[in-house]
Amino acid sequence: SQAGVFHVMSRIIDRRLLLVDRDACTFFMQILRAYEELLGVEVITHCLMGNHFHLLLRVPHRPEGFDLPLETLVARLERAVGAECFSFIRRDLEFWERTGNAGAIEEWRQRQLARMFSLSEFVRCLKQRFTWWHNRRTGREGTLWERRFTSVIVEDAERALRTVAAYIDLNPVRAGLVSDPGDYEWSGYGEAMRGGLRARRGVVRIIGQMAWPRATAAQARPWGPDAFPATVGRRALVMYRALLGGQGREKRAADGTLLRRGLSEKARNRLTTPDERLLRAEILTRRIRHFSRGVILGSREFVDGWFSTHRDICRGKSRTDRQTGARSLGRPALRGLYSFRNPVAP
Repeated sequence: SQAGVFHVMSRIIDRRLLLVDRDACTFFMQILRAYEELLGVEVITHCLMGNHFHLLLRVPHRPEGFDLPLETLVARLERAVGAECFSFIRRDLEFWERTGNAGAIEEWRQRQLARMFSLSEFVRCLKQRFTWWHNRRTGREGTLWERRFTSVIVEDAERALRTVAAYIDLNPVRAGLVSDPGDYEWSGYGEAMRGGLRARRGVVRIIGQMAWPRATAAQARPWGPDAFPATVGRRALVMYRALLGGQGREKRAADGTLLRRGLSEKARNRLTTPDERLLRAEILTRRIRHFSRGVILGSREFVDGWFSTHRDICRGKSRTDRQTGARSLGRPALRGLYSFRNPVAP
């Protein structure tokens, strides 16, 4: 399969607005991250836009001698396909183990490894899993997506990555959904502004070496975008905000007719101000706002106590297997506060 960076877009059939429902968007993001882990494809940024989605993906070359143990593959696959679907796979694996058929188990493991590092397999699995979930939830049948997905090869260089990533993360502003891209919950930039570590990793990937101070720039190459100091993540986010501010200008004709929506002058000035203190204040505000959409907020003991008596609000595997309800709101400014959220399980 071809390695590289790709801008992927796929639209829902008849342009139905299915990616506006909160449960649907939450579920889509859960499986997006699960298949990212399972198939070794890196999501640099993303945006869910009601009747379609945009993804900026990096598909690595398969490493020489790449391998994963059976236990790791099993755990990752279950997170991606869900407990119900995986029960059939587990039944086969347990049968082969009971009958001493190690060859069948190894053949299955090799098939899972062969699926990895493939753009088409990643998008196929993502769309198929969402279709299955949506159809079962709504009682419909049949395909959910128009044709095959479209993909554009993007040069794996900072300028090209920044241009395409900014286009994706500015989509909600162009569509008139928000006035500031950080206010949009279902995008890579919005997720990064709420403290999402995987989304921050994408921002570091987009900004590249410029995110690293000169004193530590030499460490950027061995550490890569998967392991970086918090200071580098914040520096990358400040730079990416400025990029969005610069590319988010509205476009007007000579007679003043609006041709393309953009950021207000006030929003552009705020985004392009390289002040990390301002960034931290905005991150704190957004975390509180988005997490207030959870079910309950308070100390770990308070949230877990409430969860223990209201477990039936969860769906799927979380209803039976989830051990605690409390999820931290982040650190350091929100240390000690917890929320119960995302009751929908894949």
